[in-house]
Amino acid sequence: MRISVYGKGGIGKSTVSSNLSVALAKRGKKVLQIGCDPKHDSTFTIAGKLIPTVIDVLEEENYKYEEIDENDIIFPGYGGVDTVEAGGPAPGLGCGGYVVGEVVKLLHQLDVYEKYDVMIFDVLEDVVCGGFSVPLQQSDYVCIVTANDFDSLFAANRIITSIKEKSKTYPVKLAGIIGNRTDIQDLIDVYAKKVGAPIINVVPLSEEIRMSRVNGKTLFAIEEEGGGSKNNLTGNFLAIADYLLASPEKIEIEPLGDREVFSLLRKSSLE
Repeated sequence: MRISVYGKGGIGKSTVSSNLSVALAKRGKKVLQIGCDPKHDSTFTIAGKLIPTVIDVLEEENYKYEEIDENDIIFPGYGGVDTVEAGGPAPGLGCGGYVVGEVVKLLHQLDVYEKYDVMIFDVLEDVVCGGFSVPLQQSDYVCIVTANDFDSLFAANRIITSIKEKSKTYPVKLAGIIGNRTDIQDLIDVYAKKVGAPIINVVPLSEEIRMSRVNGKTLFAIEEEGGGSKNNLTGNFLAIADYLLASPEKIEIEPLGDREVFSLLRKSSLE
């Protein structure tokens, strides 16, 4: 199973991806998480550090792809989850999307896809063009992370539009929406119902999650060390993992026009 995680920048995709990866590993799956952001910080709570990126390794080998071994780019992490970081050019230089496409190609060349039960692509922001759309073409399912606000739901709608278009030529399906860092979900509910998207889970706003990123550990690692969880946050991610492992059927989604999203959410917020 291949899963892509998309959503507005800063919405918590990496936190969701990392804890979901561990949750899937807890369910007995061999998991690889692939960070698709030039910031290369998707997997550090799993690996416990910022791992060398694919671009770092390629530069060392003068971009001789044939010299790269999977052990050069795949690093083990907490809970048995393996990690890859695409990396990318410095800000303002080059195309990060191109790098994602090249990393996907390299993983195919190394026959990595056959070695994992689940691969999770943690994709940069809500960009779904060029190289950043490549994970859509590789995935069975897409999870969209959103908060209970206009900006993230507006981004979610554009991602759903891309999924619908890509599904015409690739077997990608929308798994559903994951609400994140919110104790209220009224706008998420309204939007999801309108477009026909299931809500997989809503992860509450929690200081524990913020501190897990600061400390460079997943929620599962903190719990294992005796930190506990007042809100059973690990339970949220285990529930998401179980939902995905049940292989949800394809659903018919109807994305809205940009102005329709604005009108829908504005009307809902005024009621």
